[in-house]
Amino acid sequence: MDLQRLKKEYQELSEKLTDPELISRWEEFQELSRRRGRLEKIVQKAQELEELKNKIEENNQIVTAQEDELVSLAQEELDSLLKQKKIVEGELQELLSEESDPQASGPDAIIMEIRPGAGGEEASLFAGDLFRMYTKYAEQKGWGYKLLDLNETELDGVREASIEFQGKEAVKKLSQEAGVHRVQRIPATEKADRIHTSTASVAILPKAKKAQIQINPAELKIDIYNSSGPGGQNVNKRKTAVRVTHLPTGIVVASQASRNQQQNREFALTLLAAKLLQQKEATEGEKIASARKGQIGSAQRAEKIRTYNVPQDRVTDHRIKKSWHGIERILGGDIEEIVTSLLPTS
Repeated sequence: MDLQRLKKEYQELSEKLTDPELISRWEEFQELSRRRGRLEKIVQKAQELEELKNKIEENNQIVTAQEDELVSLAQEELDSLLKQKKIVEGELQELLSEESDPQASGPDAIIMEIRPGAGGEEASLFAGDLFRMYTKYAEQKGWGYKLLDLNETELDGVREASIEFQGKEAVKKLSQEAGVHRVQRIPATEKADRIHTSTASVAILPKAKKAQIQINPAELKIDIYNSSGPGGQNVNKRKTAVRVTHLPTGIVVASQASRNQQQNREFALTLLAAKLLQQKEATEGEKIASARKGQIGSAQRAEKIRTYNVPQDRVTDHRIKKSWHGIERILGGDIEEIVTSLLPTS
């Protein structure tokens, strides 16, 4: 990988992003910003390595000069610097490997859909827990994310949530989360202290780029209606929620995440494009529901990728047969150790 070429590209992008006219081309601006962010990590790591090399050279000169009062101190610092250099070289190599990875040209964003499965209201509450877990994790990582749709229940549960997560790292790590998640706990409304088992499904769709999917406006049916709050009551006097039906495929998407009708329309079209892309990439004739079923099955209790056992304060990922303790911390967004354990080691 040509490091100098990447440094030059980083400088050119930094200059280009200062152009005020670029802001009006928002999608291009976001794509260039994400690219610059990836390159910035490489440039900064290369600079850190260069500074370490300079310090090592300085300490080598002191050691070879054999000035007794300085040699021991310089040798001690030199040993530490050499260890740091090895670590930084590995980190830089990893960044450069990701840059040259064929998958680097893959999606820059994904859309996560969270829905309750088996378990009634308790399943909706668990879906809400997962929604908050992933958004808090994104905040901790500094990832950009956008709420495309959120339909809540009266008890702080979630009937359906769609979130767009941005950046290659988010794509890489959150793609592992697709599947059925199971919770075992005593519901707050349970008087007999019986443990209930509920599920929620997580589906991951790559966000479609304009060049990948062309949507013909003539093939869309767009309905505008009042946004509904917890319990189904209308919360807006103005009609701001948007439902879009793609007539050729029958795919229906909706958004009421924003109080702005135009923004909800854009969110709904983003969801539609992602679902059309998923359908396009599936085997010919396979419907979108079948493609998603490969990720989440029918969300029944017996099908699961991960179990959250609250009484035992344990989370178990069944794909790698590994467990972690501290459910409150994990549902609070501290899932870095879990998701990195699922990444390929090669």
